[in-house]
Amino acid sequence: MKLLLVRLSSLGDVLHTLPALTDLHRARPELELHWLLEPGFAAIAAWHPAVARVLPFSLRQFKGRWRGLPKALVELRRELRTAGYAGVLDSQGLYKSALLARLAGAPVWGLDRQSAREPGASRLYTRRFAVPWGQPAILRNRQLFAQALGYGLPNEQPDYGLAAVAEAWRRMPLSAPWAGLTAQPFVIGFHATSQAWTNKEWPVQHWQALARQLAAAGLRLLLPAVDARERSRVESIAKTSDNVLPLPAAGLEELAMVMVRAQAFVGMDTGLSYLAAALGVRGVTLYGPTAPEQGVEEGRWPTLVSGEPCAPCGTVRCRRISSAGEPIPCQESLLPQSLWSALALLLEIAPQ
Repeated sequence: MKLLLVRLSSLGDVLHTLPALTDLHRARPELELHWLLEPGFAAIAAWHPAVARVLPFSLRQFKGRWRGLPKALVELRRELRTAGYAGVLDSQGLYKSALLARLAGAPVWGLDRQSAREPGASRLYTRRFAVPWGQPAILRNRQLFAQALGYGLPNEQPDYGLAAVAEAWRRMPLSAPWAGLTAQPFVIGFHATSQAWTNKEWPVQHWQALARQLAAAGLRLLLPAVDARERSRVESIAKTSDNVLPLPAAGLEELAMVMVRAQAFVGMDTGLSYLAAALGVRGVTLYGPTAPEQGVEEGRWPTLVSGEPCAPCGTVRCRRISSAGEPIPCQESLLPQSLWSALALLLEIAPQ
């Protein structure tokens, strides 16, 4: 029996789906699972042993220029119907995911009106399931899969199914420049977010303080620097310490191979923090304007949550500042000393 999963994006949402795939694989091993998602996240789907086939399809590439979309949809419809799916599970609950799911010509299962992110999408489903809000995204996905595929929700902690691939990467020799960057013990820091959520970013001076503490402990701080804004932040962070190194632009798999060699990670509420934790890397995650309930750590690793009375506000713009560039109060309150105390415990270093 072939099953098609539709979960198009984003990085965090894709990662939040992995434990449900592990549950499904254990409960219904006879199912052949295919996954339709955005090409940028296709690598992650391929890492999971439950996924027999990955179907990359990009709606994003047609945003603002729709001329080629009808032809692409016709080709996708032909491909999906040729596969002969017994059912389609849309775990995203959006109009666009539901419409793509319908192209397969098979019964479509998804969230009911009260549970879907876009309630009207539930009208496009053959069967609908109630999954209450107010729960971690990982648990909501596990509940939906269990209801739709008819098995009991496991009591075990979430298993992302990535342990084998992470161990294989640790054993694999790296080529330049990655071999040189990881030759000495290091912590990897996820210091930047999308331009829409810059109020999630820990201040540069706090990163500088962390870098100095890591230097005293004999550790490098590796920081992604994929675009001009990230490179500028890394250059600023590196001004006070010579142990700060930028990571060149890389695909998710290259970056993951670096992550699994880290002694730990430090990051904000971002997809890369989720990825590191899902790969089994220990670390500390910082939460300012957002709440930690959606994270993939599930209590395994420490989190630092702002104590400001306005946090978490859940908004992309801080209401307590009048112009861009001003300090974000909830981020300023996440002090480097508090982070170092949590991180030092993970690294088994006596806090200074």
